[in-house]
Amino acid sequence: MPIFQWLPKTTKKTLWADIVAGLTGAVIVLPQGIAFALIAGLPPEIGLYTAMIGPVIAAFFQSSYHIISGPTTAISIVVFGILSQVAEPMSQQFVEYAVILTFLAGLFQLLLGALRMGILVNFVSHAVIIGFTAGAAVLIAAKQLKNVLGISVPRGITFAEILQYIGVHLAQINYYTALIGVATFVSALLFKKFIPKLPYMLLAMIFGTLLNIWIDGTAHGVQLIDKIEAVFPEFHIPALTIDNIQILSAGAVTVGFLSLIQTISIARAIAVHSHQRIDANQEFIGQGIVHMVSSFFRCYVGAGSFTRSGVNFQAGAKSPISGIFASAFLLAILLFIAPWTAYLPTPAMGGIIILVGYNLIDFHHIKKIFHASRYETVVMVVTFATTLLFRQLEFAIYIGVVLALIFYLMRTSTPRIVLLGKDPSNNTDGYSNIKLYNLQENPLYRIARIDGSIYFGAVDHIAEKLFDLSLDEAPKYVILDLKGVNFVDVSGAEFLLHERKRWVQLGGDLYLCNLKKPVRDFLKEGGFAQEFGMTNIFKHRTEAIQYVEHLLSSQS
Repeated sequence: MPIFQWLPKTTKKTLWADIVAGLTGAVIVLPQGIAFALIAGLPPEIGLYTAMIGPVIAAFFQSSYHIISGPTTAISIVVFGILSQVAEPMSQQFVEYAVILTFLAGLFQLLLGALRMGILVNFVSHAVIIGFTAGAAVLIAAKQLKNVLGISVPRGITFAEILQYIGVHLAQINYYTALIGVATFVSALLFKKFIPKLPYMLLAMIFGTLLNIWIDGTAHGVQLIDKIEAVFPEFHIPALTIDNIQILSAGAVTVGFLSLIQTISIARAIAVHSHQRIDANQEFIGQGIVHMVSSFFRCYVGAGSFTRSGVNFQAGAKSPISGIFASAFLLAILLFIAPWTAYLPTPAMGGIIILVGYNLIDFHHIKKIFHASRYETVVMVVTFATTLLFRQLEFAIYIGVVLALIFYLMRTSTPRIVLLGKDPSNNTDGYSNIKLYNLQENPLYRIARIDGSIYFGAVDHIAEKLFDLSLDEAPKYVILDLKGVNFVDVSGAEFLLHERKRWVQLGGDLYLCNLKKPVRDFLKEGGFAQEFGMTNIFKHRTEAIQYVEHLLSSQS
């Protein structure tokens, strides 16, 4: 357990730093917990339970010292997308399904961690996360327009249908509601700009509440948030029946995996600055235990929170104890503030949620992806678009991941084949790219460097390039420089055997050089090197060239 690594290092100095960081985190998460729960279609207290319970359990099992687990925006909207298809939001059935979904997602995460599958998160590209998060942010804002404008929008409709419905029913806008929603949104921006050290979201919610009281908005149709009835989370056993598991298992895998991706990404981003080593498998196990245990206290699926984790690190947290203090302070604040939540207007909360959505859009990285890679741009845009177009948000993640893998396979299946020639100006090894430096080809043999792995997807491309060489009547011998080859599979090894036989039949031969140790070991252990011919495999290119030139001179 990671706790035994950091607990002995705790001192009075680190403990005070964790207390300060915990208090800062508690003030920040109060409006977020309520907002995220509403995004997920759950009562406000469920979001606050998730913010309280998660960090306490995670402190014992997570490898990161600074990650704070709890409700997040992207996870909340996916939870809503999964559960709104089988239950009415805010209903008891919806809450029960959310608890079951949390337990199943945790079980899935724990199994992945136990099987050492932490490497899986590396297969989800950054472009997928950026595109999905931006799409979720836009969808969040669109879904909150009904609360800000006071228009009753049907649930379960797509982004385009939401805009169309609002456009048709603009005459139904409640201007009192709209005033409070817009004023809350604007005041949050102003608070953030001019007094950034204070909890601007909390101040904006207070401002929206006071504005509603001043204009007597309740008498003019302004809706209020349901009062937080229970501050202390109650112990509750999830109804893990066969039917419920069948209904929610697919969604649990999706939201569980998304939770892991978000948590690991944030943990690694902070570790760059904290210089801490992150164990992905331990984070999988930690998140799994967090969700399984917290489901017994009516919590829903969360993840590492970028805002809370970043603030936790910047506030000087030294260990996961800061998360425990944050939970304790949040509980203390709730004991005081819970009765006042009955005065919080829905449009004020809607304005805050729209701001949360806006903050989710990573304009900086979106711009970098647009300029850096055409393939990554396509992946990002397609993921963004499918997030808005599909009712089932998990499909957007699947499509983004599959598309990114397809592009990866396309790139790796066409490795570059470079012909090398003598270059007196090259002080490194005396050989350079013939086409790039306009060098003269050797009339008797060719040197070809393969920049990429030789595996089943790349065999046809490499075979085609080498076949083009055999069309030239002059060269009978080819030296393959495998310096740029990191990996060879069985298909690739079989291809090398067949290719050598083909060149022998043409009256020449094929030679290999500059093999990396993993490639050399694979060919030897599989018996491919012996079948290819150990005399045709050289450690360095110069040895292969000398051998071929000696062979040619003996034939003349």
